[in-house]
Amino acid sequence: MKAPVFATLGCRLNAYETEAMKELSAQAGIENAVVVNTCAVTAEAVRKAKQEIRRLSRENPGAPIIVTGCAAQTEPETFAAMEEVTRVIGNHEKMLAETWSGIGAEMRGPDFIGETEKVQVDDIMSVKETAGHLIDGFGRHRAYVQVQNGCDHRCTFCIIPFGRGNSRSVPAGVVVEQIKRLVDRGFNEVVLTGVDLTSWGADLPGGPRLGDLVMRILRLVPDLARLRISSIDSIEADENLMLAIATEPRLMPHLHLSLQAGDDMILKRMKRRHLRDDAIRFCEEARRLRPGIVFGADIIAGFPTETEEMFENSLRLVDDCGLTFLHVFPFSARKGTPAARMPRVAGPEIKERAARLRAKGQEALERHLAAEVGQERVILTEGPRLGRTEFFTEVAFARDMPEGTILSARILGHDGARLLA
Repeated sequence: MKAPVFATLGCRLNAYETEAMKELSAQAGIENAVVVNTCAVTAEAVRKAKQEIRRLSRENPGAPIIVTGCAAQTEPETFAAMEEVTRVIGNHEKMLAETWSGIGAEMRGPDFIGETEKVQVDDIMSVKETAGHLIDGFGRHRAYVQVQNGCDHRCTFCIIPFGRGNSRSVPAGVVVEQIKRLVDRGFNEVVLTGVDLTSWGADLPGGPRLGDLVMRILRLVPDLARLRISSIDSIEADENLMLAIATEPRLMPHLHLSLQAGDDMILKRMKRRHLRDDAIRFCEEARRLRPGIVFGADIIAGFPTETEEMFENSLRLVDDCGLTFLHVFPFSARKGTPAARMPRVAGPEIKERAARLRAKGQEALERHLAAEVGQERVILTEGPRLGRTEFFTEVAFARDMPEGTILSARILGHDGARLLA
């Protein structure tokens, strides 16, 4: 008998939840199974999930295949129709101990998962709470802590709220206790994750904000060396979050922003809550408060109705906001979203615009890398010869270093993708 094989597609939150599922399945005594945690952010992500399922089926003949994640939640019938798939479970169900104990009991019985039980996906919109699952983190260097799940907003291009449900927050006390536990285990860096992180607290008594949580963590876990925030919606940044950026050196000077576009008309058609000038103003203010802070951003190329002039506004946003790390998404229509019914940009044009955005992002990254040469940086090692600076910039070492430690090193050069130390 062997431990289950887990495959994760998509975001860091999915990776976090895979770690929790490993523990839940182990407690249930599940063996000889394959679990695929899918992503639904684009049609391509769903295609890759199906491709991964078929590959794992070939590599693990006879093993039951359990499919979960956002794509399983939004289109369970797609995966239930695959002959390789044994069970489809929803995003809420995958985090419940009883789901895994039930599967474990069935696997030990004479008939594992009959056809009538193949799909176990309930209404995600009815879920009101998110538990703080205590996991040991990833590797020996950085731990991810889920503090929020779901999203109350309805951007016209996005399927994720239908895969994750409405926004739910993990109470601050639970978050702090988990981080204390991770620090006691030797983790030097913790990353707060969520689907819509800046909405944290809206459903909790008193309506605390993300900045309140950050300040509380830093105050109550003094031994935590580094705290990071994953992707945020800059328009929702609260006063205490900005105060933490300005005054807390243990809060790392790197923010990934959910910008999506740099043209006001496209932003309105996306049903975003910010305009172009809001994004620029936020970056200027954060940089004033924390000189040297580095920004990443998500930008979609070829959103429906986007003209060349509108696209140029997105392209210029890279310079106007001073972005360094770009995540470029060619527009992908998701069935059931308003954007799927809007007039499309031609496929080759989307591809060409995405390529131009990526080239612009590479230019911005190389400028950042060049500016780092000669600097002394504090680096968290992620492997014998790999680490990341305070700005989340990847660093390659010339010789082996102890993994999971924080050390100072002089930056000697770069190779266009990472720093050399």
